[in-house]
Amino acid sequence: METVRRTWSVALADSLDAGHSSVAAQAGWIFSFAALTALGAQFEIPHTPVPYTLQTFFILLGASFLGSRNGALSQTLYLAAGAVGVPVFAGGAAGLSLFSGVTGGYLIGFVLGSVIIGYLVEIKRSYLWTLLSMAIGLVVIFACGTLFLYAGFTHNFSEAFVSGFLIFSWWDLLKLFAAAAIYNEFAKRYRKLPR
Repeated sequence: METVRRTWSVALADSLDAGHSSVAAQAGWIFSFAALTALGAQFEIPHTPVPYTLQTFFILLGASFLGSRNGALSQTLYLAAGAVGVPVFAGGAAGLSLFSGVTGGYLIGFVLGSVIIGYLVEIKRSYLWTLLSMAIGLVVIFACGTLFLYAGFTHNFSEAFVSGFLIFSWWDLLKLFAAAAIYNEFAKRYRKLPR
Protein backbone atom coordinates (compact mmCIF):
# COMPACT_ATOMS: atom_id res chain seq x y z
CA MET A 1 0.00 0.00 0.00
CA GLU A 2 2.85 2.36 0.85
CA THR A 3 4.47 1.57 -2.51
CA VAL A 4 1.24 2.43 -4.31
CA ARG A 5 0.95 5.69 -2.37
CA ARG A 6 4.55 6.67 -3.23
CA THR A 7 4.09 5.77 -6.90
CA TRP A 8 0.90 7.84 -7.07
CA SER A 9 2.64 10.73 -5.31
CA VAL A 10 5.57 10.66 -7.76
CA ALA A 11 3.20 10.45 -10.73
CA LEU A 12 1.20 13.40 -9.43
CA ALA A 13 4.35 15.46 -8.85
CA ASP A 14 5.55 14.67 -12.40
CA SER A 15 2.14 15.59 -13.78
CA LEU A 16 2.09 18.86 -11.87
CA ASP A 17 5.61 19.70 -13.06
CA ALA A 18 4.64 18.81 -16.64
CA GLY A 19 1.70 21.17 -16.37
CA HIS A 20 4.11 24.10 -16.42
CA SER A 21 5.54 23.35 -19.86
CA SER A 22 3.26 20.93 -21.66
CA VAL A 23 0.21 22.26 -23.47
CA ALA A 24 -1.27 18.75 -23.46
CA ALA A 25 -0.83 18.43 -19.70
CA GLN A 26 -2.40 21.83 -19.10
CA ALA A 27 -5.31 20.92 -21.39
CA GLY A 28 -5.77 17.74 -19.39
CA TRP A 29 -5.97 19.68 -16.13
CA ILE A 30 -8.37 22.22 -17.67
CA PHE A 31 -10.62 19.39 -18.87
CA SER A 32 -10.36 17.62 -15.49
CA PHE A 33 -11.56 20.62 -13.51
CA ALA A 34 -14.35 21.29 -16.02
CA ALA A 35 -15.43 17.65 -15.53
CA LEU A 36 -15.18 17.97 -11.74
CA THR A 37 -17.37 21.08 -11.85
CA ALA A 38 -19.92 19.12 -13.88
CA LEU A 39 -19.74 16.30 -11.34
CA GLY A 40 -20.18 18.79 -8.50
CA ALA A 41 -23.33 20.11 -10.17
CA GLN A 42 -24.92 16.67 -9.87
CA PHE A 43 -24.55 16.69 -6.06
CA GLU A 44 -27.65 18.78 -5.70
CA ILE A 45 -29.85 19.69 -2.75
CA PRO A 46 -33.03 21.20 -4.20
CA HIS A 47 -33.69 24.77 -3.10
CA THR A 48 -35.70 27.60 -4.63
CA PRO A 49 -34.74 29.60 -6.60
CA VAL A 50 -31.14 28.23 -6.77
CA PRO A 51 -30.14 24.72 -5.61
CA TYR A 52 -27.20 23.86 -3.36
CA THR A 53 -24.42 22.08 -5.26
CA LEU A 54 -20.70 21.31 -4.97
CA GLN A 55 -19.77 23.31 -8.07
CA THR A 56 -18.10 26.18 -6.24
CA PHE A 57 -15.87 23.76 -4.31
CA PHE A 58 -14.28 22.61 -7.57
CA ILE A 59 -14.21 26.14 -8.97
CA LEU A 60 -12.19 27.27 -5.93
CA LEU A 61 -9.76 24.40 -6.34
CA GLY A 62 -9.55 24.72 -10.12
CA ALA A 63 -8.80 28.44 -10.06
CA SER A 64 -6.20 27.99 -7.31
CA PHE A 65 -4.40 25.05 -8.92
CA LEU A 66 -4.62 26.23 -12.52
CA GLY A 67 -4.15 29.96 -12.09
CA SER A 68 -6.14 32.80 -13.56
CA ARG A 69 -6.03 31.89 -17.25
CA ASN A 70 -6.40 28.12 -17.08
CA GLY A 71 -8.92 28.29 -14.24
CA ALA A 72 -11.10 30.58 -16.35
CA LEU A 73 -10.62 28.30 -19.37
CA SER A 74 -11.80 25.28 -17.36
CA GLN A 75 -15.01 27.10 -16.45
CA THR A 76 -15.46 28.39 -19.99
CA LEU A 77 -15.18 24.79 -21.21
CA TYR A 78 -17.72 23.69 -18.61
CA LEU A 79 -20.18 26.40 -19.68
CA ALA A 80 -19.61 25.71 -23.38
CA ALA A 81 -20.35 22.01 -22.85
CA GLY A 82 -23.62 22.89 -21.11
CA ALA A 83 -24.52 25.46 -23.77
CA VAL A 84 -24.24 22.92 -26.60
CA GLY A 85 -26.43 20.38 -24.81
CA VAL A 86 -24.16 18.25 -22.63
CA PRO A 87 -26.10 17.71 -19.35
CA VAL A 88 -23.47 19.20 -17.05
CA PHE A 89 -25.54 21.71 -15.11
CA ALA A 90 -27.41 21.05 -11.85
CA GLY A 91 -30.02 18.33 -12.18
CA GLY A 92 -28.55 17.19 -15.50
CA ALA A 93 -29.80 20.34 -17.23
CA ALA A 94 -28.26 21.76 -20.41
CA GLY A 95 -28.87 24.36 -23.07
CA LEU A 96 -28.49 28.09 -23.69
CA SER A 97 -31.76 28.83 -21.89
CA LEU A 98 -30.00 28.20 -18.56
CA PHE A 99 -27.94 31.34 -19.11
CA SER A 100 -31.08 33.48 -19.02
CA GLY A 101 -32.63 31.55 -16.11
CA VAL A 102 -32.31 32.14 -12.38
CA THR A 103 -28.84 30.57 -12.29
CA GLY A 104 -27.49 32.52 -15.28
CA GLY A 105 -25.64 35.09 -13.20
CA TYR A 106 -23.86 32.40 -11.19
CA LEU A 107 -22.76 30.62 -14.35
CA ILE A 108 -21.19 33.81 -15.69
CA GLY A 109 -19.70 34.44 -12.25
CA PHE A 110 -17.90 31.07 -12.40
CA VAL A 111 -15.52 32.42 -15.05
CA LEU A 112 -15.05 35.84 -13.45
CA GLY A 113 -14.54 34.33 -10.00
CA SER A 114 -11.94 31.93 -11.41
CA VAL A 115 -9.98 34.80 -12.96
CA ILE A 116 -9.89 36.68 -9.67
CA ILE A 117 -9.08 33.68 -7.46
CA GLY A 118 -6.35 32.47 -9.82
CA TYR A 119 -4.78 35.92 -10.00
CA LEU A 120 -4.82 36.47 -6.24
CA VAL A 121 -3.54 33.02 -5.30
CA GLU A 122 -0.58 33.49 -7.65
CA ILE A 123 0.62 36.50 -5.62
CA LYS A 124 1.79 34.47 -2.62
CA ARG A 125 1.34 31.14 -0.87
CA SER A 126 -0.13 31.03 2.60
CA TYR A 127 -3.26 29.48 4.03
CA LEU A 128 -4.76 32.82 5.11
CA TRP A 129 -4.02 34.44 1.75
CA THR A 130 -5.54 31.47 -0.08
CA LEU A 131 -8.60 31.65 2.17
CA LEU A 132 -8.99 35.38 1.49
CA SER A 133 -8.48 34.92 -2.26
CA MET A 134 -11.10 32.19 -2.44
CA ALA A 135 -13.50 34.20 -0.26
CA ILE A 136 -13.22 37.18 -2.62
CA GLY A 137 -13.88 34.88 -5.58
CA LEU A 138 -16.97 33.45 -3.88
CA VAL A 139 -18.29 36.93 -3.19
CA VAL A 140 -17.83 37.79 -6.87
CA ILE A 141 -19.67 34.63 -7.99
CA PHE A 142 -22.57 35.22 -5.62
CA ALA A 143 -22.69 38.94 -6.38
CA CYS A 144 -23.08 38.12 -10.09
CA GLY A 145 -25.80 35.62 -9.27
CA THR A 146 -27.64 37.93 -6.89
CA LEU A 147 -27.58 40.93 -9.22
CA PHE A 148 -28.84 38.79 -12.10
CA LEU A 149 -31.58 37.36 -9.88
CA TYR A 150 -32.59 40.86 -8.83
CA ALA A 151 -32.52 42.41 -12.31
CA GLY A 152 -34.22 39.58 -14.14
CA PHE A 153 -36.57 37.98 -11.63
CA THR A 154 -37.27 39.30 -8.12
CA HIS A 155 -36.92 43.08 -8.73
CA ASN A 156 -36.46 43.23 -4.98
CA PHE A 157 -32.85 43.48 -3.85
CA SER A 158 -33.46 42.30 -0.28
CA GLU A 159 -35.25 39.21 -1.53
CA ALA A 160 -32.54 38.51 -4.12
CA PHE A 161 -29.80 38.98 -1.52
CA VAL A 162 -31.40 36.60 0.98
CA SER A 163 -32.35 33.89 -1.52
CA GLY A 164 -29.37 34.26 -3.85
CA PHE A 165 -26.49 35.12 -1.54
CA LEU A 166 -27.13 34.89 2.18
CA ILE A 167 -28.78 31.48 2.10
CA PHE A 168 -25.57 29.96 0.68
CA SER A 169 -23.19 31.44 3.26
CA TRP A 170 -23.05 28.47 5.67
CA TRP A 171 -22.76 25.91 2.84
CA ASP A 172 -20.05 27.78 1.00
CA LEU A 173 -18.07 28.55 4.13
CA LEU A 174 -17.64 24.78 4.54
CA LYS A 175 -16.46 24.46 0.94
CA LEU A 176 -14.21 27.51 1.31
CA PHE A 177 -12.31 26.18 4.33
CA ALA A 178 -12.03 22.69 2.83
CA ALA A 179 -10.77 23.95 -0.55
CA ALA A 180 -8.24 26.33 1.04
CA ALA A 181 -6.88 23.54 3.27
CA ILE A 182 -6.55 21.12 0.35
CA TYR A 183 -4.83 23.65 -1.88
CA ASN A 184 -2.49 24.77 0.90
CA GLU A 185 -1.35 21.19 1.57
CA PHE A 186 -0.62 20.55 -2.12
CA ALA A 187 1.11 23.90 -2.52
CA LYS A 188 3.47 23.05 0.35
CA ARG A 189 4.33 19.63 -1.13
CA TYR A 190 4.65 20.51 -4.82
CA ARG A 191 6.63 23.50 -6.00
CA LYS A 192 5.07 23.61 -9.45
CA LEU A 193 1.36 23.56 -10.12
CA PRO A 194 -0.38 23.19 -13.52
CA ARG A 195 -0.62 26.86 -14.48
